[in-house]
Amino acid sequence: MKKSFIFAAALSLLMVSCGKSAEQAFVEDIEAYRQEMGNVGLAVAVVKDNKIVYHANFGVSDIDTQAPLQDNSLFRIASISKSFSAVSMLQLVEKGLVSLDTDVSELAGFTVRNPKFPDKVITLELLMSHTSSLNDSEGYFTLDVINPEANPNWANCYNDYAPGEGYEYCNLNFNMVGTFIEKLSGERFDQYVVHHVLEPLGLYGGYCVDSLDASRFVKLYNYNAKEDKMVEQTDAYEPRSERIANYKFGYDTPVFSPTGGMKISACDLARYMMMHMGWGTSPDGVTLITKEHSESMQTPRSDDEHYGLAIWHDFDRIPGVELVGHTGGAYGLRSAMFWAPDRSFGLVMISSGCKVDGEGEQNIITGTLNRMYNHFVKTK
Repeated sequence: MKKSFIFAAALSLLMVSCGKSAEQAFVEDIEAYRQEMGNVGLAVAVVKDNKIVYHANFGVSDIDTQAPLQDNSLFRIASISKSFSAVSMLQLVEKGLVSLDTDVSELAGFTVRNPKFPDKVITLELLMSHTSSLNDSEGYFTLDVINPEANPNWANCYNDYAPGEGYEYCNLNFNMVGTFIEKLSGERFDQYVVHHVLEPLGLYGGYCVDSLDASRFVKLYNYNAKEDKMVEQTDAYEPRSERIANYKFGYDTPVFSPTGGMKISACDLARYMMMHMGWGTSPDGVTLITKEHSESMQTPRSDDEHYGLAIWHDFDRIPGVELVGHTGGAYGLRSAMFWAPDRSFGLVMISSGCKVDGEGEQNIITGTLNRMYNHFVKTK
């Protein structure tokens, strides 16, 4: 990967010297990289000076039909979704309905305690910073896994260190947070996010598959190396109507995957990112959370991982450049939303699948972000 970074930088300088614009140079560079990675579809957006200065779509949204990606194409963005849940919870904190220090046992309807450290309270802040001592070993698509009355193996959900004294990335944390948002607000989780996060910013998307225009969904693909083919991951947009018909309010919330189920376009994700770059306020003056709480989201709680509340600081993705934001990965999709701490730029990329497996899928994030940075941000 280091060799590809050097090549990208050299190619960028060569293109500029030949009189090509940053956009032309980027297109040629990224298309060559997509070919190398066997990428199916890729959407990117670059933010500078509080506006999207470049956005583009490459490849197709459906291998069978070869339909091209569009600006309004919707991707399931995976774990970047956690930040939408965090913003929603902080709105409820600002309304005085809860605090970051609240014992989550008071919200869950059952005891949430690490059995090895029963006197240590697990708070909302610990859940949203992945320092709760919880893990995903029993799964995370239902609260039954951690409910002592529903799962005889509930104790497996806890690690061997005390809450607040270690870090483990855990999807269960945010599926619980989504459930609490529902209980505290009185609105179904997916509808709360639409009404209080997306609509105020003028964005289209959401967690509920059945509430969105399915014709805009970008199909996601994993690579089957044995058969040398891309395989559509139909579970990514599985309808929820049957499960919603028997929905238990304040408990079945994980059906929407607050931890990873947001569907949104790359450009709208960039507009959402600009709210974070503005410390909770969008460029056109819409405030979702206070600057204090926006700063709290972006303040690391773990020394090694640099993870805040659904936002982390990354020091390795682009050599010598600190980034703030989040990535996502599921069903073959890889996504990233990052901005500079000084707010000088922001980058969004979403890939729907690559003809590589293992670490190669993750590399599409690093390779794309570096090319975006080299062509649109880095001083030549």
